[in-house]
Amino acid sequence: MAVKVVTVAEMQALEAASEAAGVSTDTLMENAGLACARRVRQRMGGAAGRRVVVLVGPGNNGADGLVLARHLSRWGADVCCYVVRGRPTDDAKMTDALAYGVAVADASEDHGLASLGTLLGRCDMVVDAILGAGRYRPLEALVADVASLVNRVRSGRSDLPVVAVDLPTGVNPDTGVADPRSIVADETLALCHPKYGIANFPGAGYAGQINVLGIGLPRQVSASADADLPIEWMTPESARTLLPSRPLTSHKGTFGHLLIVAGSRNFVGAASLAARGAHRAGAGLVTLAAPESVYRIAASRLTETIHLPLPEDTDGRIDPSAAAIIRERIGNYSALAVGCGLGWSSGTTSLIERLLLDGEDAPDLPTVIDADGLNNLSGCPDWQDRLGANAVLTPHPGEMATLTGMPTARIQADRLDVASQSAATWRQTLLLKGAHSIVASPGGQRCVLPFANPALAAGGTGDVLTGIIGGLLAQGLAPYDAARLGGFLHGAAADQVRSEYGDAGVVASDLLDLLPAMIAGLRSPE
Repeated sequence: MAVKVVTVAEMQALEAASEAAGVSTDTLMENAGLACARRVRQRMGGAAGRRVVVLVGPGNNGADGLVLARHLSRWGADVCCYVVRGRPTDDAKMTDALAYGVAVADASEDHGLASLGTLLGRCDMVVDAILGAGRYRPLEALVADVASLVNRVRSGRSDLPVVAVDLPTGVNPDTGVADPRSIVADETLALCHPKYGIANFPGAGYAGQINVLGIGLPRQVSASADADLPIEWMTPESARTLLPSRPLTSHKGTFGHLLIVAGSRNFVGAASLAARGAHRAGAGLVTLAAPESVYRIAASRLTETIHLPLPEDTDGRIDPSAAAIIRERIGNYSALAVGCGLGWSSGTTSLIERLLLDGEDAPDLPTVIDADGLNNLSGCPDWQDRLGANAVLTPHPGEMATLTGMPTARIQADRLDVASQSAATWRQTLLLKGAHSIVASPGGQRCVLPFANPALAAGGTGDVLTGIIGGLLAQGLAPYDAARLGGFLHGAAADQVRSEYGDAGVVASDLLDLLPAMIAGLRSPE
């Protein structure tokens, strides 16, 4: 079943439905605490002998933390629950934790937070279970002081991970608005469904890596959520269902023929990266239509690619007259990718208009448009009404600002709504790139890609993504499915590269050789 992004009200409705189906909130809480404890143990490489501080709040999030603490102590960890705000006097979860040897300290008795400072200075892990997906309010004095101390210690101790239960303290679960003193987590354990606040910014910036943990909702309740909730959180399971089949009787024609229109004298690499991305995504045939000067360089690098040299202008960009050459051959292809490294000028704007927008014989192929394809498209009058209905647009926030006329800050403040409204208005599939990329269809489908990776902040990574999506379109995937699967494969490969090389120094071509392994891993998760 798909994992959906939820508001607080939607999650509360699921919990009420679970109660009605015979699975109590207390059972869900026990399941949640155990699932979190298992993940914390895994992250630490074991529990025995590890020192863990669990920051406990007054509500259900604090109760989840107490259950987690009980299990970690049962497995041999040295656990201290630091109660930031008072627990109920009759607290069964606290009683159970004490029975398993969990130590307890209380912030109300800790003058100047001196004891907390000592605990943080010697522990191996901090778990934030102060404020979860309850009623949001700005951090009050003591909670704010605790959060600020945790952030200070964390910034000075690179070996001290902070894991948040459900969402970091200080983040609004419904909007992503965050108190500037919010706890900065290295990992957030989203219980059952990620909350909107950690899918949207700035809240997502406090969440770190997001792992979604099951808490045992009854199957019928989960099925109802799958059917009724609108925003999907992409998972390996949902990506697996989208992979094109590879029959044993296949041949190169089975998997489509992608035409890539890309490149200019100053951006030779963009065309090559897109072509290689399409090959690695499984396209049967790939043709690169590039300026003559780019062809001479790219052909020596791309031995598997078919080449279509095009006339170029004096600046080494594709001449607008090339649109007629491409249109004459367009029936030979099953999908089109346009934009990588084209450059941006009156000539390239004319090329895009003649190729994609002019006349009834404009290409009716599934098309992915990226980078300078989008910048040039924005200069074509009424492009929104003239572009065919089979396109995937893949802007980063700056390109989205060019297309919409909105300030980039406005786009980033509410990425989900901006992407959804634009996809509907333009009647196109939209992939808004960035941390937690958003994919939206013109019919209202939306998903969040679970990747926030600074290693992707390198030139050329978007060209690889364009090639991947183009390769999937060529294999017959619908635009929305090609965009979300392509984005998932791209993000998963980038995460693997980051795990090997770190955040800095990654180049776009590092992703390419990992793509077949990513696809194989999805097909055979065992």
